[in-house]
Amino acid sequence: MPAFDKILFATDFSESSEHAFQYALSLAKQFQSRLTILHVINEPVDLRGFYVPHVSFENLEKEIEEGAQKMMAKFCETHAADYKRFETVIVTGIPYEEILKRAESDGSSCIVLGTQGRSGIDHLLFGSTAERVVRKALCPVVTVRHP
Repeated sequence: MPAFDKILFATDFSESSEHAFQYALSLAKQFQSRLTILHVINEPVDLRGFYVPHVSFENLEKEIEEGAQKMMAKFCETHAADYKRFETVIVTGIPYEEILKRAESDGSSCIVLGTQGRSGIDHLLFGSTAERVVRKALCPVVTVRHP
């Protein structure tokens, strides 16, 4: 079995992601891997053409990023405190594209992510991040379904 020396874990901070992280952490510990914990802020809808009292687009982007950083810090404190070989990354973009980009640029040997399970029209219009990552990734992908 090949060694997984660089594991990329993608999180949206949901229960599904928390559950999937246990698998990523277990693999990282087993193989003494470098673990990258990635969160992708969905590209925000451009609100510049709309009037929203007391909210500027720049402030909204800043608040979203600050919120993501706080959530990442809490996530790592709660779930990765006993593992020191990790780094965190927060980027803005389309989740599956950013996951694939990061995996390729890091030379990740494995990607781990939870499945959310969109259904109905949501799934038809947007598809699944996990599905797209599985289809296009150059390395193995472990998807973990929340029980």
